[in-house]
Amino acid sequence: MFNTGIATKLRSIRDSIVYNEINYVPTIIERPKNLIHSKSQAWVGLESILKDITNFSGCENNHALEFGVEFGYSSSALSNYFTKVTGVDIFTGDEHAGFHGDIYELTRNNLKDYTNVELIRSDYRDFIKGNEQHFDLIHVDIIHTYEATYECGLWSAQHSTVSIFHDTESYKDVKRAVADIAKACNKKFYNYKKYNGLGIII
Repeated sequence: MFNTGIATKLRSIRDSIVYNEINYVPTIIERPKNLIHSKSQAWVGLESILKDITNFSGCENNHALEFGVEFGYSSSALSNYFTKVTGVDIFTGDEHAGFHGDIYELTRNNLKDYTNVELIRSDYRDFIKGNEQHFDLIHVDIIHTYEATYECGLWSAQHSTVSIFHDTESYKDVKRAVADIAKACNKKFYNYKKYNGLGIII
């Protein structure tokens, strides 16, 4: 039987070469105090490295933006570290996250106690069109195709100090897009491999 530890190390070496990827190792693990109960477990675990990411990137803590809110777990996590969080979503799900029907009111109710979170019902393409606003951190967790991740992510990397991308380990198209965005922007691509993967562009 092939040693899984060796396989993991070989895959890591391959990825560092193919994607010019740097393995992200957080030094601070801190669970935020205020979190909603998560209906989806997809983002659970990543909330504990947000403080490390803000410290590591040197970003300010004024305004975070996220594309892909779903039920609001990541929004609640971000609200612990930023004065304002803007969440943009169509609030219906997609072929990768699953189709939920209209969940806008459910998500709004989940976040009713988070007064620094603003929800905007919009497709990312409509939101970024002509938008030159700059954010401290942008989180991208939309449909996991290469094209959508690249389009939304390129704008995000150009309009933020640090941009983060969920599911780099679950979807190769996401990782490939993140690597290409980092190259196009002359930035570094760090990858945290746990909890489905979180790409970090600084």
